[in-house]
Amino acid sequence: MRNFIQERSRLHVRNARNVLNQKEYSKSLKMSAGVIFEESVSYVEENLMKPLSVKQEEIIKEETLDFPENQKEPENFDLLHGTVQKKYLYSDILVESHFTNSVSCWSELPQTHTAHIGTKTYQCPESEECLSTNASLSIHRRGHIEQKTFACSECGKCFSTKGNLTVHGRIHTGVKPFACSECGKCFKSKGNLTEHERIHTGEKPFACSECDKCFKSKGELTKHETIHTGEKPFVCSECDKCFRTKTDFTKHQRIHTGENLFVCSECGKCFKSKGNLTEHERIHTGEKPFACSECEKCFKLKGALTKHETIHTGEKPFVCSECDKCFRTKTHLTTHQRIHTGENPFACSECGKCFKTKGNLTEHERIHTGEKPFACSECGKCFRTKSNLIEHEKIHTGAKPFACSKCKKCFKTKKELTVHETIHTGEKPFACSECEKCFKSKSNLTAHERIHTGEKPFPCSECDKCFKSTGVLTKHETIHTGEKLFACSECEKCFRSKGELTRHERIHTGVKPFACSECTKLFKSKGALTTHETIHTGEKPFACSECEKCFRSKGELNVHERIHTEERPFACSECEKCFRSKGKLTVHERIHTGVKSFACSECEKCFRSKGELTVHERIHTEEKPFACPECEKCFRSKGKLTVHGRIHTEEKPFACPECEKCFRSKDKLIVHERIHTGEKPFACSECKKCFIT
Repeated sequence: MRNFIQERSRLHVRNARNVLNQKEYSKSLKMSAGVIFEESVSYVEENLMKPLSVKQEEIIKEETLDFPENQKEPENFDLLHGTVQKKYLYSDILVESHFTNSVSCWSELPQTHTAHIGTKTYQCPESEECLSTNASLSIHRRGHIEQKTFACSECGKCFSTKGNLTVHGRIHTGVKPFACSECGKCFKSKGNLTEHERIHTGEKPFACSECDKCFKSKGELTKHETIHTGEKPFVCSECDKCFRTKTDFTKHQRIHTGENLFVCSECGKCFKSKGNLTEHERIHTGEKPFACSECEKCFKLKGALTKHETIHTGEKPFVCSECDKCFRTKTHLTTHQRIHTGENPFACSECGKCFKTKGNLTEHERIHTGEKPFACSECGKCFRTKSNLIEHEKIHTGAKPFACSKCKKCFKTKKELTVHETIHTGEKPFACSECEKCFKSKSNLTAHERIHTGEKPFPCSECDKCFKSTGVLTKHETIHTGEKLFACSECEKCFRSKGELTRHERIHTGVKPFACSECTKLFKSKGALTTHETIHTGEKPFACSECEKCFRSKGELNVHERIHTEERPFACSECEKCFRSKGKLTVHERIHTGVKSFACSECEKCFRSKGELTVHERIHTEEKPFACPECEKCFRSKGKLTVHGRIHTEEKPFACPECEKCFRSKDKLIVHERIHTGEKPFACSECKKCFIT
């Protein structure tokens, strides 16, 4: 035995290119004490021709030293073991196969721990796993020594078995020899076909020992089991992020390398994984292979189907550890948890604004690029998001699938319903960190916060005017387009926004759904109620940057600022007279039309505006709610009080452009100007004599 190993060692050192893998061979010899060992002729001939690595030569030297020169074998070695020797001669090497029927008691040789069970057994020294053939053992041990002897001629990638190389080669050739008998889909390997066929049969033979959940493949089960163990053995060397599967790890690494290996043949878009490309290609093909067994709705992705199925089951297995809120998907839970942590990991490269989800970032980036990829099939209008398109399409269909359980009012979107329900509950869960004002929805809070920051991130592409919210921008854009999509079913009057139409319809219905909690006064719109509430609170949060005068509403401030800018953007189409506000123009136009739609319930006198009627009604009620702080004199209107206050301040802000004489009120100036113009607009019906006043 000693002479044989020494002879083999000398042969390896002398001719390294003609010797088989010594580590495998020497350890197999050690197994001869207690294990039946056979070596096929073809296997030895194949391995004899393999070159020896430097690592393998070192192993030979170490193993040769395990048998010193003075080590003696028992004289009755063959008799002790009942061994019959077979001799095969290959290139000067004597290969000995020992057939034994008992466990060796010769303690000086290294022994394996395998007993006879009536079959040929080959045990791996590294993992102690038993295999039925020596060829299987050889393939298995390549995993321990990282030996991959089969190299792809196309890309150089190496594999431990010829079968794996053959399957890999089909990536380059495109060959898919295994076809499904049900749907005709083809696969590169028999294993992939078998796994696919379980979609049709519904077979899930691999069950989790922890939760009894079943899977179609061993790989899916192995991946699932890491959920219970928490094991994430694949660590990224760049960011130390851990992953449960090699696939997820490889995909993640491409974020750092920027590698996009998979290209769509239709649009040229690149992807980091084959799976992502396959999912993307279904956009072009329209394929939706995953059908819901309950409602037969089809989906492009398995994940989308799984998520959808929880609607039918009502299952929400993902629970937030902070607030115990439950979610149908892990993604929704992760996104929700960022509310508690304040994490916004997705930053815009243009403006640096951060978002909780990649989807929100993508939508935001379209503000900078101007991209609106979602077009309405009815009117051709384009939108930045799919959800906005779906919401818009309901205008054409009239669908309002979301009904309030309290008042049965219906809404086009779930979000609108959720916001509406807070009217009944009174809940305002979103608080401003600056002024502590509370809001029913996150979007309202975000829009409000821009008052404090002054941010106006939505610019108009026509006039470069900027706005705090996309809704206000959309409404503004209709000024340029002249588009008025929303028509009243009663009088056919058209409006630029749904909100304007809704408020208008309340004129016909008389509905005033917004009640003041202080005086129970009712209002047709939320904005009108909010403005009214500031009367009770005394709050005037909108200050003029020129004169620091404060106002209860943003609209009042905008109108006031036009005094400083002298802007009068609203022109009468009849006489071209211009006004600072739309309301003033509307009231003025009634001079030309003669419309006086506001009638007094006491004397039936009619007025052109609601304000004029309100002031008039105080004649009947004798109400004078506006008191002078100087002399306590009371007035029926705010305007009259303002004019009176100028007696105390001696302010005369209205100057005649002809003689520069100043007046306390605009009315007095207008009467005075008629002296210069000679205008006498008031004629006697009897004698036709005209007068200035």
